[in-house]
Amino acid sequence: MCLREPRALITGVTGQDGSYLSELLLLNGYKVCGMNRRTSTDNCSRIQHLLTDPNFSLAYGDLSDMGSLLSLLKTFKPTEVYNLGSQSDVGASFKLPIETADITGVGVLRLLEAIRQTDPTIKFYQASSSEMFGDSLSFPQSETTPFRARSPYGAAKIYGYHVTKNYREAYDMFTCNGILFNHESPRRGDSFVTKKIAKQMVSIWKREQGVLELGNLDAFRDWGHAGDYVIAMWLMLQQDRPDDYVIATGKMHTVRDFVIEASKVLGMKLLWHGKGKDEYATCNGDVIVRVNPKFYRPTEVAVLCGDTTKAKNVLGWHPSISFHGLVREMVEAEL
Repeated sequence: MCLREPRALITGVTGQDGSYLSELLLLNGYKVCGMNRRTSTDNCSRIQHLLTDPNFSLAYGDLSDMGSLLSLLKTFKPTEVYNLGSQSDVGASFKLPIETADITGVGVLRLLEAIRQTDPTIKFYQASSSEMFGDSLSFPQSETTPFRARSPYGAAKIYGYHVTKNYREAYDMFTCNGILFNHESPRRGDSFVTKKIAKQMVSIWKREQGVLELGNLDAFRDWGHAGDYVIAMWLMLQQDRPDDYVIATGKMHTVRDFVIEASKVLGMKLLWHGKGKDEYATCNGDVIVRVNPKFYRPTEVAVLCGDTTKAKNVLGWHPSISFHGLVREMVEAEL
């Protein structure tokens, strides 16, 4: 039997996950096509080093445009599709709820239907999110934990999750959901709290700015490294049967913990004062961190922590970079 050449189409290729996944697939002998939305500015900084690779290409397309998806699938003929594209900012989803629903939710349906019409043997990965669990009544959260989204982003991801399962069951397509908990890296976008902390703490250390303002310091998150998590994405599509998996570290840390860890890397000793929305931290008498209520979301998610038992047992996957290692890498990259 003649095996097809591995060819992967990645939506959201210019983002953090898209860049790491592209590198992984190229190392594994794939031809990779990244779908890129046409914008007025160059957004290819994370994948600039890949543009000269003969096995990597970019093509215009949009999750809101069914025609562009059909055209791209027919032209590139992928064996695997990784849907990483979305309006991915949870905070912004409260201000852009319609766009978030259309791209992050219905965009998944458009892509799945385009695959079904073009070549239903294509294997499909959907980037689901721990934000679907929202204010879950139990933790750690696993594949069987009920969803209780607390944002338009989380709600849109739930739609994408269920329609992915529906196409698997209704049309016998190889579709998988990766329920990924927070994963970071030096390639994280500036609007995300971990990148904001790393970048601005370095600026304060260099005396380029005075104060870091944050929202809820007591939010617990399960933070891992994006480079580890894209391996899990790829492993899901190499299995004999499609399924859904939680990908996480199983360890929780607060936003305050992230700040403290970053300060240790920089040799800054923080003293904490106050509580809740009146909390702040000083270093050598100067205010370094201050809680600003404007950064609180309309509805907060308090605790997210993943149970990766299934991923470890079935995929053989486990994270390799610790919380300490992740923070150090992000801070040192800013330095």
